[in-house]
Amino acid sequence: MSELQPPPVSSFQRREDADHLKLLAIFHFIGAGFALLGIMFIFAHYMMMHTFINNPQIWQNQRQPMPPREFFAMFQWFYVIFAFWFIGSGILNVISGFCIVARKHRTFSIVVAAINCLHIPLGTVLGVFTIMVLIRDSVREVYGA
Repeated sequence: MSELQPPPVSSFQRREDADHLKLLAIFHFIGAGFALLGIMFIFAHYMMMHTFINNPQIWQNQRQPMPPREFFAMFQWFYVIFAFWFIGSGILNVISGFCIVARKHRTFSIVVAAINCLHIPLGTVLGVFTIMVLIRDSVREVYGA
């Protein structure tokens, strides 16, 4: 008994796959740019909080007392965690973008797409569409060639 072979992929489908992969690579680079913006926001927020907490002159004429320094110390861990999250996400998106351009490491790009799904709402859209494109049989053939 012979194995059933899938029908040959049309030139239209190959062109469409190439266009979709090109767009996905571009959007992964844009996602990395958003991660850079996230890092800049975290840094700006840290500097603002640092200024407010460590400047007693701001709190002199206020009805409420200055928050304890331990509050800011606890908050610093959130800055560190989110900074590492954005840095890691940005690096993974850049690598995935280059992998999509080179048509290599399809599984890695699927894993990065799954991670992107946690970045609501834009990352979720990118992640879902990346997974939808990369699981197509015609795209799998392009990666296997």
